[in-house]
Amino acid sequence: MIKMYSPRQRELLRMWQNGRLKRINLLEGSVRSGKTWISMVVWALWVASQPKNRIFLMCAKTLSNLQRNVLEPLVSLVGERYFSYSISKKSALLFDRRVYLEGANDSRAESKIRGLTLGGAYCDELSLFSEDFFAMLLSRLSEPGAKLFATTNPDNPNHWLMQKYIKRRRELDMLDMKFMIDDNVFLDKKYVESLKREYTGVFYDRFILGKWVAAEGAVYSQFASDPERWLLSFDDEAAEKEYFSDCDFISLGIDFGGNRSLTTFVATAVHKGFSRLTVLADWHISGAKGDIDSGRVNEEFVGFVQRLISRYPDIPVKYCFADSEAQYLINGLRGAARRFFPGMKLGDCSKVRILQRIYCTNSLLNTDRLKIMPDCTLLTDGLRCAVWDDSAARDKRLDNFSSDIDILDAFEYSFERFIPKLN
Repeated sequence: MIKMYSPRQRELLRMWQNGRLKRINLLEGSVRSGKTWISMVVWALWVASQPKNRIFLMCAKTLSNLQRNVLEPLVSLVGERYFSYSISKKSALLFDRRVYLEGANDSRAESKIRGLTLGGAYCDELSLFSEDFFAMLLSRLSEPGAKLFATTNPDNPNHWLMQKYIKRRRELDMLDMKFMIDDNVFLDKKYVESLKREYTGVFYDRFILGKWVAAEGAVYSQFASDPERWLLSFDDEAAEKEYFSDCDFISLGIDFGGNRSLTTFVATAVHKGFSRLTVLADWHISGAKGDIDSGRVNEEFVGFVQRLISRYPDIPVKYCFADSEAQYLINGLRGAARRFFPGMKLGDCSKVRILQRIYCTNSLLNTDRLKIMPDCTLLTDGLRCAVWDDSAARDKRLDNFSSDIDILDAFEYSFERFIPKLN
């Protein structure tokens, strides 16, 4: 049994066995380091040792994240006999102990746990939580000997978790245990090498080296230093035809302009098996959201798609995802799509976290799974010029009109619904 665990994981198990766990137990560090798995093992063992009349809580940024990252693996770990859950009821049973399930998606989430008296809690990806939720959660851990178990990857060093808890861990009843990818002796070495190549810059420092570092400089530093590497060039028509032969469909992204920005279209080809992306075309309309009428947007949209179909007749234009903040414009686009492109599905973008979109783009660039047609100058300039806002306490792309953020939003809307399949 002991051979199932890495030396670092065994160290945490010994701490549990010897009663050396703290009130707050944080496991942090690089990706694929084994911290989430061992956190579930220790959580399950500890809950099983607690009085049956106590109530516990498991939470993540969203319930879907909790289910994917923790609940389903926990079923595999202890078996359905000892752990069962219902997302719709937001409830679970772990070794016959009642466990509430909750999402901590914004500051309002803290109201969901007011009034609870908890014997323990488990938090997945804690750095994604709001500070208010976490502070409320700690106040709910009022049963004698109550403990909190949490995992996270590093974030900005100005993050509330670093400033108010990790830096003060010696003042608090807190364990901060770091796990590194090289601690996980069960990973294939070639896989680890490939994973390390997928990250650059701040993401390498955080997700591979496990450092809490600020995001500075270019967002896509590898692209900014050598844009030509990702631009397509074909010797002849046959070579181009061969390259596009495995394209499955085209997905469009639309970002509607604000007071000083542009309404932007981006067309992205998705290759079979979500193996890679190719940006085919980009376009923008001058004028702001308030002074562009729906008819103008519809006209430009129809023209953009018709040019795409003419240029790439063998690749179906299957999806279009538009900025969800302008429903009156989206309704007009739906009408235009039904009239001119009945096979297209047009809907709202999913608005996943911008950082998640940035992670995905960087990973695609680093693994040569993103290519761009050379006449997509808007996107090329957008990727090349995007920089981090070094005045922000949290990671944020600088949006002061010094670079084209709209083109990046439109590009990301074109693929964000496929991020789980692209990663």
